[in-house]
Amino acid sequence: MTSSVVNLSGVPFVVGNAKGKILACQTELSFWGGVEPATGEVIDRHHPLSGQLLQDKILILPGGRGSCSGSGVLLEMMVNGKGPAAIVISRPDDIITLGVWIAKEMFDISIPLLMLEEDDFITLSQQKNANIAGGHIQCSAEVLTTELAIAIEDEQLQDEQQIVLNDYDRSLLNGEKSLAAQVAMKIILHMARLSGATTLTNVSQVHIDGCIYTGEASLSFAQKLLQMGGEFIVPTTLNAISVDYRRWQSQGVDSTFGEPASALADAYVNMGAKPTYTCAPYLLDSAPQQGEQVAWAESNAVVFANSVLGAKTMKYPDFLDACIALTGRAPLAGAHLNEHRRATLHINIHQVQEVDDLFYPLLGYHVGKIAGNHIPVLTGIVQLNPDMDNLRAFGAAFATVSSAPMFHIVGVTPDADTLNQAINSPQSIEKIELACADLYPSWAELNKDYGSKSDLISLGNPHFSLSEFEKLSMLCEGSHISSNMHMYITAGRSVLAEAKAAGYLSIIEHFGAKIITDTCWCMISEPVIPVSTRIICTNSAKYAHYGPGMTGRKFKLLSLEECVKEAKTGLPSTTLPRWLSY
Repeated sequence: MTSSVVNLSGVPFVVGNAKGKILACQTELSFWGGVEPATGEVIDRHHPLSGQLLQDKILILPGGRGSCSGSGVLLEMMVNGKGPAAIVISRPDDIITLGVWIAKEMFDISIPLLMLEEDDFITLSQQKNANIAGGHIQCSAEVLTTELAIAIEDEQLQDEQQIVLNDYDRSLLNGEKSLAAQVAMKIILHMARLSGATTLTNVSQVHIDGCIYTGEASLSFAQKLLQMGGEFIVPTTLNAISVDYRRWQSQGVDSTFGEPASALADAYVNMGAKPTYTCAPYLLDSAPQQGEQVAWAESNAVVFANSVLGAKTMKYPDFLDACIALTGRAPLAGAHLNEHRRATLHINIHQVQEVDDLFYPLLGYHVGKIAGNHIPVLTGIVQLNPDMDNLRAFGAAFATVSSAPMFHIVGVTPDADTLNQAINSPQSIEKIELACADLYPSWAELNKDYGSKSDLISLGNPHFSLSEFEKLSMLCEGSHISSNMHMYITAGRSVLAEAKAAGYLSIIEHFGAKIITDTCWCMISEPVIPVSTRIICTNSAKYAHYGPGMTGRKFKLLSLEECVKEAKTGLPSTTLPRWLSY
């Protein structure tokens, strides 16, 4: 018996042809930390597709989440021949789209990328095989043997949608500044159409996440821009890179990785970026003010900038960040506009008891999973007086599992003095009640080896702040790390200099901890992580989520105090926080 063939139509973001087996999931995926670019395997051990190979599949998923570096990973997969045959999503997604678009425009490798309406998306997800041509899909439970005889329409996305350009924009597009700026403007305009923007805006600064080395394609992209005369025209900072730039040789990192990772950083510095090498640019003196229009990449930095600083930025994917730095122009869309910064989900936290610092990353992780692509507003925790470190921990965890660019906390964050200020309509917003005990499933998910002895204490994801160095020095003073234990802390150069000047660093190093600069835990592997390491203990929900897939190790998530206690005693923590009673 021959099964029926279902015909569907969608919006093609990148046009092409493909045929293959469907791999479908209703959970968003972060390609960075979630997929190994050299093999195409899903390595996010918390994701339903964990262990699946994406190569040559028709990948069906709502969209991306988590890291802005997903575009780089997707590009590397395609260049390596390990990418999917096509991707179908249910909502616009800048990170996925840009990875596919850059592969096509700069590496002549292309796959179709389409968006379907929700009902058609669900229909396609229930099939096993699909043919794609342009915006058209045939799908069936059986293998489809015929090709779609449909002409491929014009390559330009929604060409009828015109972007209003000023004289400066046109000069860039005409190549009057440099070939690099011309290429960058073409990419910006394509992404502007995708985001629904009708004009561009000036930005005062850029933070580039694309300096993370995901493979040869990421290096080639940056070096091509440099060779084309690329020069950044607005103040630009660099995210943490993939190695400790000054010490990777002494740390035993193989030169086949250390050299291209360093060369990638050099390419961006040579275009005019500052070698800040931090995933926490909000800790720099150059941090933007409330209302300032900026273009930041790096998921935790984007969320912190929008939510806590009150600056305005979209969640810019790798590669688009560099394009904006070359032009100073960005799509006027998304969180750049006040109407897109309103909360669409209300989460009230009740039965809140006295909490420790573990509460905030765990809450951020749990809320991020609930929120998905919705901007949440939280009530019920203003009385806890969360400080900047608490909000950083919350935001980093939230950004790991959510695709939303920001959050609000009533009475705490600048756009939420009141509940009404943060939302459009109190009558139309969904409300969820959440008690501290409700966080237990997320705690259990990130603490599968709770009660087992740790080998390494990982701190600084995002990079340690000066106040965190102070707290850590107080916990470490007069003590020494247990034998056979390791403690490593990642931090930006500027904050490390301040910690040294304040005397915190000498106490921490006397304790036995080691400092790593320039890179961050999501890029660190052996031999910096000792080969003998079995279990890593961290106070970062972000690292506890990504770490198992990226390192192959087991993980525990504890408060800073409990992390130091394990480092001192060599014994595992066995007492749950009182506020997490279940």
